[in-house]
Amino acid sequence: MHFDWSFFQHLLFHPPSTFLQGAARTVYLAVIAQALGVVLGLLLALWRRSRHLPLRVFASGYIWLIRGTPLLVQAVIIYDGSAALGLYSFHTLSIGGLSVPGVIQARIVTLAINEAAYMAEIMRAAIDSVDKGQTEAAESVGMRRRQAMRHVGLPQAMRVVIPPLGNEFNNMLKVTSLLSVIGLQELFLAAQDYNSTTFRTFEIFLVAAIYYVAMTTIWSFIQSAIERRLQAKGGDAIASVPLRQRLFGGGTLAPGEQLRGAR
Repeated sequence: MHFDWSFFQHLLFHPPSTFLQGAARTVYLAVIAQALGVVLGLLLALWRRSRHLPLRVFASGYIWLIRGTPLLVQAVIIYDGSAALGLYSFHTLSIGGLSVPGVIQARIVTLAINEAAYMAEIMRAAIDSVDKGQTEAAESVGMRRRQAMRHVGLPQAMRVVIPPLGNEFNNMLKVTSLLSVIGLQELFLAAQDYNSTTFRTFEIFLVAAIYYVAMTTIWSFIQSAIERRLQAKGGDAIASVPLRQRLFGGGTLAPGEQLRGAR
């Protein structure tokens, strides 16, 4: 079997609509799932620091369980298992005239639940990096512990979270391909379906790889611009990573980024 350059070039520059729709789904699924994962991760990080034992136990158990099981297993359990147990079935929802298929709901929920466990550890590392003396000083002037965390600790921690959060979203763009197992036609599954009719496997998946590289590279430029802007406003509070280092690796990791290797 020879490499068909004409087929490759035509697919790369004139992709079918299914490819473009799959790429669009990849992006908006990653955005929504990442946003939900950040919110849930922050809650888990705060619950792990709570004075209430049930919250600490729940958060620790959640992180342990999700980080200890593969994403594909979680996807099958959430999409098929929840319906089999009679807990919840993902049916098409209508929200303000917008129809959201059950498979999209299941994918967003799965990605968000999985991401929350990793974001919780990143948030914890960022909160721990804030000088405890600042929150203690806030409490000494009359703030409650919750107020001190909200107005003093969290704003500083969020600035530290920006670099690893950007890397998490970069990873999320690629992780969406794993959930083709539950049947949503994002970019990877669109390539699979196209391959089943043309049998040009290498050419098709090479084009898909180029699309993924393009999406993650564009995000790297956006992330670098965000970090430079925040660094200009906050001085050394943001550790901006050079674009070349972000694209090709090397250098030291920001707080929480080393947790990626645990996935």
